[in-house]
Amino acid sequence: MKARSAVPFDDLSRRDWAKLAGLLALGMPASIAGPASAAAGGETASAKFPSRFVWGTATSAYQIEGAVNEDGRGPSIWDRYAHIPGNIADGSNADLASDSYRRYKQDVQLMKALGAKAYRFSIAWPRVFPEGTGKPNPKGLDFYNRLLDELMANGIEPFVTLYHWDLPQPLQDRLGGWRSRETSKAFADYAGYVAGRLSDRVTSFFTINECSRLVHLGHGLGSDAPGLRLPPQELHQVRHHVALGHGLAVQAIRAYARPATRVGPAENMVICVPAIETPANVRAAELATRETNAGYLNLIWEGKYTDAYLASAGNDAPRYTSEDLRIISSPVDFIGLNVYMPDSYVVAADNAQGYELIPLPASFPHMDAPWLKFGPEAMYWGPRQAASVWGVKSIYITENGTSAADAPTKDGKFYDVDRIVYLRNYLTQLQRATSEGIPVQGYFLWSLLDNFEWSDGLEKRFGLYQVDFKTQRRTPRLSASFYREIIERGEVV
Repeated sequence: MKARSAVPFDDLSRRDWAKLAGLLALGMPASIAGPASAAAGGETASAKFPSRFVWGTATSAYQIEGAVNEDGRGPSIWDRYAHIPGNIADGSNADLASDSYRRYKQDVQLMKALGAKAYRFSIAWPRVFPEGTGKPNPKGLDFYNRLLDELMANGIEPFVTLYHWDLPQPLQDRLGGWRSRETSKAFADYAGYVAGRLSDRVTSFFTINECSRLVHLGHGLGSDAPGLRLPPQELHQVRHHVALGHGLAVQAIRAYARPATRVGPAENMVICVPAIETPANVRAAELATRETNAGYLNLIWEGKYTDAYLASAGNDAPRYTSEDLRIISSPVDFIGLNVYMPDSYVVAADNAQGYELIPLPASFPHMDAPWLKFGPEAMYWGPRQAASVWGVKSIYITENGTSAADAPTKDGKFYDVDRIVYLRNYLTQLQRATSEGIPVQGYFLWSLLDNFEWSDGLEKRFGLYQVDFKTQRRTPRLSASFYREIIERGEVV
């Protein structure tokens, strides 16, 4: 069935916005209804984001492309995992997903309708190297060449993620996946190959998306692919190999991509928020940020594991060489932060570490997904801590968004005011950060459209555009109009 074109925005945003304005404001603090609230220290924040701020949307290959058996693509660990009964909440899989492999031109027009100037998407490793290594598949890279050409023709800058969890299954079968440092080397070879061929149009590459989740859920809890439950020493070693893969990929990109190419990680950094903004608590939150990110981000920036990390791991600490640490800490150009929620609130404490992590109470507010706690201040403190703890000079918010209730009205429209409330609060905190000079250069809203949401299947919907997975029709939600207004004005509305 041919996909129907998207519903025009004007109908949704102009006519209906006025009717909903009062509803949207219910329960909102006065400081959010207008310009951003005063920044720390009593300074008044600017009402607008920087003039060159990059506004975009984000997706990942496995979640939207479908076409898993077409044009020479090989299987990934998620293909196998999703087809094992009981692994996916609704029993679905991503064999079709949002069918963006066929509908990418339509999806680019959805971005253009938002006014978005950038798009963060991932390359499917098994589409380019079906075996993970060896001979590349030209048809796989051809798809991304077509996508890039379409983006460029519509004035949308591509930001490419090289690994968003879809490890080629042959590497898992042959090497044990990320349990082997040979996978780190294979990833670098793939990264160098792709960057060498796409950097004529792509100037920004993210190496690995969310080391923390792929290690913890995929190899510790078994609730993501490849579904392993490894003992502590092996888990630490997997994390080290992922970090090594990042560093080797940085070096490969430097070697094979064009000279102006930029590269960095995209991570769901552990965000530590001072429970009360006193100087002592702010300093305690910085200490907590360094230590709770010691196994990956801090390792990348400092080139060493912290003493506390190694002491805590004890005999289960990863095995590594000084050369490993040198590679992992290869200089990068930016950091991508995936910000959804605060991980911990922090108070200063008179103990060896200098801080106390406060557990979130059972009554802590959350969005449609129970794990997604509603803490907008994470969007301020995440970038601030990255800048203060590691001296990061360039930051992108590579993911931020929420699933939301998905009930259309009788006229078939989707008034996702819960998502709008979430985004307004988080973006207000991001504007606070930029007004204070924290070097956030862009924001990628997750997600452009509904997709396969990993172990939640098709149930949880994060899209600005609603997808009918039976017909593949895309319909803009009210949040699409909201985001378009923010992009157009350069300020929170």
